[in-house]
Amino acid sequence: MKDYKKMLEVIDEQESRLVFSEFTSETALKIGLIIIENAKKENKIITIDITKNGHQLFHYSFDGTSPDNDQWVARKNRVVNRFFKSSLYIQALLKQEGKSIEEKYHISSFDYCPYGGAFPIIIKNAGVVGTITVSGLTEEEDHDMVARAIESATQVASGK
Repeated sequence: MKDYKKMLEVIDEQESRLVFSEFTSETALKIGLIIIENAKKENKIITIDITKNGHQLFHYSFDGTSPDNDQWVARKNRVVNRFFKSSLYIQALLKQEGKSIEEKYHISSFDYCPYGGAFPIIIKNAGVVGTITVSGLTEEEDHDMVARAIESATQVASGK
């Protein structure tokens, strides 16, 4: 059995650390390209979506993905946009409590998908302004693919 309490702590720490001072179209492109390169190195077939304030800044689907991946992206993004937390965080929270999204929040799992892969774009002193999302792997792999790319992009931006 997974330690959901620990998982929630790790994701909280990521979300507090992986914060941008600004997020532009150029930032989205850099992160999208990092994710593409990582996926190619790891032979992963995914769909990537980066959306800020309802404006899609980056979208790429590897050969072998399908329109289903786009639907997963949309449903995961709704979770982030509603709760201002990563979709994996909400998934772990629900599993820890032994509840479905319908039971806890009275919303449809057809519209809101509490599975990992959508990470909030958080701007310092502004909060959550969008999502960076991967679909095509396990929920934890999707989440990790995004978190690693943000980590890489924020380290480059800060000169680390």
